[in-house]
Amino acid sequence: MLSEAFDRDGVTPLRHTVAARAGAAGLSGGRLDDFVVAVNELLTNAVRHGGGVGHLTLSAADGFVVCEVSDHGAGLDGARPAPDEPGGWGLLLVRELTDTCEIKTGPDGTAVRISSRTGSKS
Repeated sequence: MLSEAFDRDGVTPLRHTVAARAGAAGLSGGRLDDFVVAVNELLTNAVRHGGGVGHLTLSAADGFVVCEVSDHGAGLDGARPAPDEPGGWGLLLVRELTDTCEIKTGPDGTAVRISSRTGSKS
């Protein structure tokens, strides 16, 4: 298991660590790439919208790699961006790239938990 606080300067090294650990846990090829892109989106969202810092946990169990990223920002409004909006699509992308995506948000912060199966996607 990995449990680590991060800030802007820690996003890139942490992304590389997640890629190595998720790969060692059994994700490979496009599934590994998709998972790492999703985690990167969560890391950058925490830095940009969650107060500049966040916390990541990564674990593997029962054929899944699981990652949770949390921050202490003001929470999400849940609104889908307009089709011509250039930003705001990150969590939709995260949902598409992973098998599960759970979001808990409120005035004290947000936690997003994702998982991907370490085999082929069904």
